[in-house]
Amino acid sequence: MSLDGRTALVTGAGRGIGRAIAVRLASAGVRSVLVARTADDLAVTERSVREAGGSAVAVPADLSDPAAVAEVGRRAGREVGPVDILVNNAGTVRPLGSSTGMDVGVWAAAFDVNVFAAAALAFALVPGMVERGWGRVVNVSSGIVARPGSMAGANAYATTKAALEAHTLNLAEEVRGTGVTVNVYRPGSVDTAMQGWIRENGKGSLSAATHARFVDAYAARTLLTPEESAASLVARLDLPDTGQVWNVADRRGQGTSGA
Repeated sequence: MSLDGRTALVTGAGRGIGRAIAVRLASAGVRSVLVARTADDLAVTERSVREAGGSAVAVPADLSDPAAVAEVGRRAGREVGPVDILVNNAGTVRPLGSSTGMDVGVWAAAFDVNVFAAAALAFALVPGMVERGWGRVVNVSSGIVARPGSMAGANAYATTKAALEAHTLNLAEEVRGTGVTVNVYRPGSVDTAMQGWIRENGKGSLSAATHARFVDAYAARTLLTPEESAASLVARLDLPDTGQVWNVADRRGQGTSGA
């Protein structure tokens, strides 16, 4: 099934994987609503989308603010019409540090971006997809869910990504058979600003072994590019699979069932 003529909403679209997803969608004929906190970053993505032959509307928004998330959904409807594809890519790795003595309010704030914003956008947009009989929701997660102990010092990140996957697979069952698919995407280790931030700021907050792993992967040049990861995600959007956990390294069309 061709994606040509569809409309997507991509969060975290200002840079990295989100920008690469938007550009890849543009090359497939998809117009996009681009959401990120920084207007300057979105302007760069919008130019890249146009250079790829697509069109986009930039919507700067702080997804940690529930009111801003609600406005994103309303503005998308006003400016581009019904949204067919929702890619919840925005995420935060903060706070880092020992759980002993962690401010629970700071810890809980990670849920606003990593879980609540993704769920709120899905709740706003999926009913229209169901009504039209076609839709795609992809929530970008992390391999940390399969190995929660592999990133000691990132308890909030591990916990929120696990919650995001549970939300995704449960929602997939709710809408199964409607023409709307809902899947998880684990993008792999990608050379992004988040990775750079962890290398620069993770020492002393993450375990020494965990921080060294991030530094060593960058030095060894084993990280994927955002474009490589985005290509793996977008290639699966025409598939009927739902309730899957897609890993970047999986063969196209195969993932881990959430059942």
